[in-house]
Amino acid sequence: FDASGRPKPDSPFDRPGAQAASVLVAGRNFGCGSSREHAAWALRDFGFRVVIAPELADIFRRNALKNSLVAFEVSPSVHARLRAEPGAEVTVDLEHQTLTLPDGEPIGFEIDRFARHCLLHGVDELEFLRDQELCIQRFEEASPRRSLQVPVR
Repeated sequence: FDASGRPKPDSPFDRPGAQAASVLVAGRNFGCGSSREHAAWALRDFGFRVVIAPELADIFRRNALKNSLVAFEVSPSVHARLRAEPGAEVTVDLEHQTLTLPDGEPIGFEIDRFARHCLLHGVDELEFLRDQELCIQRFEEASPRRSLQVPVR
């Protein structure tokens, strides 16, 4: 939006079909300077579910994954192919970690293992820990108790 609140005519978000897009193909070092979760929230609120870039800022990537926004990197050549076909449909398979390009070619991608688990199971970090309560109790019961002895002076 411009200073008066009107949509900018050259905004890629206002191009035909952009409002229905759930995959954002972003540029190099995307998310740099986005150290707060607000960037991931804004993208999710806009309707994006996936961010693909040749390079992602680490803090942005972590915040995105923690907020159910799948974010991963692709090679510059795959990125160029995606940018050459705006609006083309792709498939992101988180379980198998593949991005299927418009021509049907599958491309593997890396994603943090724990984040992938949480995304696939629809849990956040706290819910994951709560689900481990029984295992934690068993561990604590099996662990030797050590008393802390501090000399009094």
